[in-house]
Amino acid sequence: MRVIRVATRKSNLALIQTDEIIGLIEKKLKVKCEKKLFSTKGDEVLDTSLEKIGGKGLFIKELEKALLLKEADIAVNSMKDVPTLLEEPFEICAVPVREDPRDVFISFNRKNFYAQKKGARIGTSSVRRGKQLLLLRKDLNIVPIRGNVETRLEKLKSEDLDGIVLAAAGIKRLGLEEYITGYFELDEMIPACGQGAIAVEALRGSEIAALIKGLDNEEVRICIEAERTIMRILNGGCHTPVAAHARIEGEWIKIWGVNQVGDTLVKLQVKGKKEDYLNLSCKLAMKLLEG
Repeated sequence: MRVIRVATRKSNLALIQTDEIIGLIEKKLKVKCEKKLFSTKGDEVLDTSLEKIGGKGLFIKELEKALLLKEADIAVNSMKDVPTLLEEPFEICAVPVREDPRDVFISFNRKNFYAQKKGARIGTSSVRRGKQLLLLRKDLNIVPIRGNVETRLEKLKSEDLDGIVLAAAGIKRLGLEEYITGYFELDEMIPACGQGAIAVEALRGSEIAALIKGLDNEEVRICIEAERTIMRILNGGCHTPVAAHARIEGEWIKIWGVNQVGDTLVKLQVKGKKEDYLNLSCKLAMKLLEG
């Protein structure tokens, strides 16, 4: 087979994730790959919230265009950047790996989240994170910031913030763990759907999609499908505080979800046999809708 052309964004984190997938492809499928770099509107427009410029799908549109134009064979995305409803020509053919899905708190004053001063300025552009932070501490001043990990670390200093919240997965993949002040556990902060997982996208039903399916991690796939089912039912996106996370424990799966009903942020969880993950996801989503 010819060399597989892999579409990716240009950020350091995107390139690290793409190299991880390329390593798996070349090792397991014995096929060579080459990277094709693209810039997306989500990367370029940093002074406006995502919901105002089109939502999280902005991080993958240019990569999908490259697939349609036959400029690339597959695209590598952060799973949490992939809309829960893909357009018809595309499919997620593999979800091979997932890093630590938790959120982390980073503060240059090295005080933990709960030790920050009253009215502390905490940076995040995520509605999900902002709402859950205020559930933990009503006194906080949430400051919207966007950009890649390195940009947000710079803004922590330049915008005189007391702390910022980022995904543990990105920090770890970039080798920046020394910046982590503390982790938010799942009873404090439910992660974004798909957080920490890497998705491989291709044209639906294509020969390359069939080949890449061999990289799929069954347990990661089950968790991701459980989370995305909840997000579809609740119509979640970057403009809402909706979130879902699933974790397999032996033969069992535990699923967490959060939704805003009126002025109330509702957090619930269910547990059951992992083969029943879709029914459990639907059950949890309906409970979250009811509040």
